Amino acid sequence: MSDIGMGYGEMQVANLCKGYGIGPLHKEVIKDCSFTLEKSKLTVLIGPSGCGKSALIKMLAGYETPDAGSILIDGEKVSGPGPDRLVVFQETALFPWMTVFENVSYGPRVRGELSGKDLENTTMKLLEMDGLEDFRSKYPSQLSGGMRQRAAFARTMLTGSDLLLLAVGRALMSRPKLMMMDEPFRGLDAMTRALMQEYYVRLFEEHRGTNLFVTSELEEGIFLADRLVVLTNQPCQVKKVMDVNLPRPRTFDMMAMPEYVDIKREVLELLHDEAMKSFATGAVNAADFLEAYSQLGQDQAQPRMGEHK
Repeated sequence: MSDIGMGYGEMQVANLCKGYGIGPLHKEVIKDCSFTLEKSKLTVLIGPSGCGKSALIKMLAGYETPDAGSILIDGEKVSGPGPDRLVVFQETALFPWMTVFENVSYGPRVRGELSGKDLENTTMKLLEMDGLEDFRSKYPSQLSGGMRQRAAFARTMLTGSDLLLLAVGRALMSRPKLMMMDEPFRGLDAMTRALMQEYYVRLFEEHRGTNLFVTSELEEGIFLADRLVVLTNQPCQVKKVMDVNLPRPRTFDMMAMPEYVDIKREVLELLHDEAMKSFATGAVNAADFLEAYSQLGQDQAQPRMGEHK
């Protein structure tokens, strides 16, 4: 099994606090937030839209400094951005003037870590794995939303990879200890989103690196996660941490399993009050939570598999 692109760090987040504004305009967004990202696990942060998930990601990545609390990765304090943490944001952030090949190979190329045939071979192996080998000369504007996101994934993996795809297996660069995804599939149509979920979970199951995935979509979160960290509305805190013990490899037909339905029911109950608060402020995703919650009685009335007489 290749270890390309994903590492195995562990992050501890303790009593994190963050606010914005000064004086009477100050607003506390995150308050006493604590959780652990375990090694080789896919942890999903889920909460109402606007609860502070993106602000949390920015602090974990080192782009912003918390007002209080601590962030440690393998026991070392996070004090700024670093190659041990890589982030894929909602926007793909590809350079529009570069081709797919140039975008994906950008990191090791500008750092002088790969060149010539080594750079070309390694980049093409990633493009083949991502199904983008026939689009190597295309520009981002010529790609679909799903293709742009796959190209962003490939660049993230190559930027932080130890490049064991090279036959000699030399460690030419450090793997990221943690890959973070901030609602990367938001805004995609339903079919493309499902394809990207399948693609991402396949990558995780192949490499088993430490991953953090942020979403407001409950079904997506349960389908992907080893552990769910359920967040409250602002000020954001951890409401509950839940293990998702669905078997891997994951397939969409598991969404009909009684275990999946039980997890969904419990999370909806946890988020009902939070969604009500978020809905009162006009957040769109909260309406989805409330609509799903209203179906709980119908779900409970449905016979489960294996319960037919």
